[in-house]
Amino acid sequence: MKVSNKLIQLLKHHEGVRSKPYRCPAGLWTVGVGHLIGDGKSLPESWNKTFTNEEIDGLLKRDLNRFELGVSKMLPNVRLRQCEFDCLVSFAFNLGLGTFQRSTIRQALLRDDKEAAMESLMKYCKAGGKVLKGLLNRRTDERKMFESGY
Repeated sequence: MKVSNKLIQLLKHHEGVRSKPYRCPAGLWTVGVGHLIGDGKSLPESWNKTFTNEEIDGLLKRDLNRFELGVSKMLPNVRLRQCEFDCLVSFAFNLGLGTFQRSTIRQALLRDDKEAAMESLMKYCKAGGKVLKGLLNRRTDERKMFESGY
């Protein structure tokens, strides 16, 4: 399964879109829609430029491919609607496939308990032990997406 354009718009909204390389809050070099440049520690000269929208979309598509495959492999026998798949890819894109693999969200889905999965999703709004408004907004939008039925 591949993500929909609705998810791409949600990611661009929550991640932001940057046409020039910048250091993310973790201090790593990033560009586009959360695309990590190399190891993130240094900026190769070839990346020190302004990226076009087409280049940014290409980077995002390649990045999303890894998360699409990861979510699919970790839920091999779970039937997902497009809106549910999109929500889970957004979560994995934000927090990583390792976090998704260990998550209570995945465990609930493997038990075919989608309601419990969405209750668990809302617990992933903290950083440094504090609820962050941006994460709460993102999880709320992901849950709405999951339950939307498109």
